[in-house]
Amino acid sequence: MHRSTSRPSERTPLLTASTESLASETSTAVESIPTSPTANDFALVNKISRTDLIWVLAGLWSAVFLGALDGTIVATLLSPIGSYFNESNRSSYIGTSYLLSVCCFTPLYGRLSDILGRKGAMLLALSLFGSGTLLCGLAPSMDSLIAARAIAGMGGGGVMTVSSIAVTDLIPLRQRGLYQGMTNILFGLGAGLGGPLGGWMNDTFGWRSAFLLQMPILAFSFFLVILKVNIKLPEEVRNQSLHTKLRRIDFFGSLTLVGTVGCLLLGLSLKSTEELPWSHILIWGLLVASLVFCIFFVLVESYWAPYPVMPMRLVTQRTPLAVSLSNFFGSAAAFSMLYNVPLYFSAVRLNSSTDAGLHLLPHSVAISTGSVFAGWVMRKTGKLYGLTLVSCALTVIAATMVAMWNENTSNFHLWVDIAPQGLGMASVITTTLIAMIASVGKEDLAVATGITYLFRTTGQVLGVSLSGALLQAILTNKLRERIQCPDAAEIIEAIRHSTSIIPDLSEPLRKAAVDSYDDALRVVFICQAALNFICLLCCIPIQENPLPGTHEEQEEVYRTRRNTISEANDVESAQ
Repeated sequence: MHRSTSRPSERTPLLTASTESLASETSTAVESIPTSPTANDFALVNKISRTDLIWVLAGLWSAVFLGALDGTIVATLLSPIGSYFNESNRSSYIGTSYLLSVCCFTPLYGRLSDILGRKGAMLLALSLFGSGTLLCGLAPSMDSLIAARAIAGMGGGGVMTVSSIAVTDLIPLRQRGLYQGMTNILFGLGAGLGGPLGGWMNDTFGWRSAFLLQMPILAFSFFLVILKVNIKLPEEVRNQSLHTKLRRIDFFGSLTLVGTVGCLLLGLSLKSTEELPWSHILIWGLLVASLVFCIFFVLVESYWAPYPVMPMRLVTQRTPLAVSLSNFFGSAAAFSMLYNVPLYFSAVRLNSSTDAGLHLLPHSVAISTGSVFAGWVMRKTGKLYGLTLVSCALTVIAATMVAMWNENTSNFHLWVDIAPQGLGMASVITTTLIAMIASVGKEDLAVATGITYLFRTTGQVLGVSLSGALLQAILTNKLRERIQCPDAAEIIEAIRHSTSIIPDLSEPLRKAAVDSYDDALRVVFICQAALNFICLLCCIPIQENPLPGTHEEQEEVYRTRRNTISEANDVESAQ
């Protein structure tokens, strides 16, 4: 058989890459790929009617909506909860414990959905999330509330991941981006309603009611998943005994992954929230522990685990690696901006909290618009590479414009400059998820989705933590330069911990505080622009793979890819 030996271009699909390249990248994967026709065609088995699809999406997306609603409800309730327990200094741990659990357990659901099935994994996620939320509403102390939020996070990390995997099973890849856009609209709607609803529930019925209110929505999603989500896995997986399925769980890999992510995020969170120095034994001890866990994790995944939770052969491939890194850097920049732009209007422009929050409205609208637009473009053209790069460029432009804000910047720019960030990042997150799905085989689809969400959520937490630490370091230095009166230390501490006191300061102190926040935030915004530029660079290696428009076309692509890999492996064996 004649084979072309020409070098593939930068955007050449993996499907047409050279036999030798395919063999070297995937020889270890072939051994674990199912060989029965049922495994290749199970997406065709999962074709359902339009009515059933609507009910399935209602069950999955109501859980996504609830997860977003919960996040902003809790953010609104941090102050009332802290005051209720008389432990306001520890209220930030309510959010930190949830985010740590989400980051640690998100990637595990990719493999669990292959073992327990999509329904089983989703029910597990909803059960943990629901149990944690109910315990939050009944918590007798701050410690128990923090623990309950950690339990909720164990499930919250799976809701988005399993929902995305299930929709991918049911929707042809070319239309998948549009559905992801609709998912993001619901997520944005939940996030937008959570704040006002949480505040109203707290004022009317008390903060516990805001947690208990979520239980009916959770029950609705739970029962719809039980009744309607009946996605069939390949026959050889369905016929395995429970013991065999449990053996597929990568316990050592999961443990070391949780240790790696958990120690890293906990160390950085403590550095930011407790304002401990980097030399503190707790901070560097956690960072060293994270490094040790990371080394063990790589060794376990490379040489020990038969069914790794994060296959190294997958992470080191070109497109999955590029997608993972772009999601990490892009999410870090996006969440840093989301948290620091309102701070700019509160501390530098001295606007009220309501006005500061309103400046995020164009960003929220742009997120929904960008995600749906990206899905529509992919559906119409079947292409994503050019759209991804243009979207990344928008985020760089937006971050650069925000970094140039000064006292002479017009109101038009203060309202509009942040919008391209939301538009571009929503598009990037949508297109890169589809690029990841299109670049892997059916057997790796669930795990690859979990990896994407892991890098995304880790980037979100690190973006907030590191930008907060950078901001405080520069702010403290600038305030010490500008304020040198007898009680300077107390004034500086008060300014750092609350922006609400700045308007009430004397003119010289107010100017010193505003200028110091302005200088610190400008550095943070410049770093955001740099992160967005790195995200753009990471997107360049992404390959343009086919986006099938029907289930039949999609299965043909998977079948062709599998045959190509098998032939490549045969050639390598013969040599």
